[in-house]
Amino acid sequence: MSTRTAPRPGCDVDFGYSVLRPRTPWWSARIPVRLVCLALLLGAAAVLMGLLAITLGDYPLTLGEVFTTLTGAGEDFHRMIVLDWRAPVAAAAVVFGALLGIGGAIFQSLTRNPLGSPDIIGFDAGAYFAVVITILVLGSGGYWSVATAALAGGLLTACAVYLLAYRRGIQGFRLIVVGIGVSAMLGSANAYLITRAEIDDAMTVGFWGAGTITRVTWTGMVPAAALGCAIILAATALARSLRQLELGDDAATTQGIAVNSARLGLIVTGVATTALVTAAAGPIGFIALVAPQLARRITRSAGVSMFSAAMMGALLLTAAHLLSLAVAQVYRPVPVGLITVCLGGIYLIWLLMREARRHNGVMP
Repeated sequence: MSTRTAPRPGCDVDFGYSVLRPRTPWWSARIPVRLVCLALLLGAAAVLMGLLAITLGDYPLTLGEVFTTLTGAGEDFHRMIVLDWRAPVAAAAVVFGALLGIGGAIFQSLTRNPLGSPDIIGFDAGAYFAVVITILVLGSGGYWSVATAALAGGLLTACAVYLLAYRRGIQGFRLIVVGIGVSAMLGSANAYLITRAEIDDAMTVGFWGAGTITRVTWTGMVPAAALGCAIILAATALARSLRQLELGDDAATTQGIAVNSARLGLIVTGVATTALVTAAAGPIGFIALVAPQLARRITRSAGVSMFSAAMMGALLLTAAHLLSLAVAQVYRPVPVGLITVCLGGIYLIWLLMREARRHNGVMP
């Protein structure tokens, strides 16, 4: 393993930052030191906020009591509060935020547009629509039924958007515009189904649609975490293909990348991230949109990195969860999805204005 900041004549390019190059006879990699260190700091901040969130609730605790309980000591009542009730929610904030960050990084890289994220393109709406059908029409509200419906709905929506946007290839901006239209139609269908449902079912679906992680338990968190690990491994395996696709299909082909297969695998992986979160907690918007761009600006990387986006997504969702708990202390409980929508909406307005000015030549 070596660390280099200067190029070897005729071999390497000087990227302007320290790079670790672990090598074996069968495997090699280029690891930017600055990006990894900053991403790990973001992940550590997310874990710290998760611990702070455990201290808040109807029965407040101190950080010392939380640490004591997590190490296996403490009172039985504290163990029940921390380990059984609050720990799975804090873990869900970290894991789900990381998955949303990965999904956003994948689609923003594929579309080469900062507006490209699963919730903007409409995949969240597709997963939500399938869950509404499953609960209101089919009458099945079990975890695996909802999870399967969310994944199937997200994938079918992705296929529909891809086919509608395809015209001698895929252009990122066209994909986003078509996705926004499909999302609007699915939102209208969801609203119609909810208004025709029984009041109790409509309230259940409406509350679930606001996006909340407070009802997550270990029963649902363990399978979600297992599936999330599988998705993260798939994203890691496809990371090289994603970097090559950013250079264009022709350049990726010359590097030995099967473009169509790689793009299909990335789309399925990206949809799976948002579908899994939607199945477990409901649609949580704007984390996938904001996390990759904030991570890119903090790490000053040339492109969108899935690792830094995952850590930033975990930080954003744990911060939103902590804010929702703080609001509940003085007002009433607020679903974390509403907080991410309110804050993310401000970012989206700024991003749209920035992109419009850039396309009009006002700014570089």
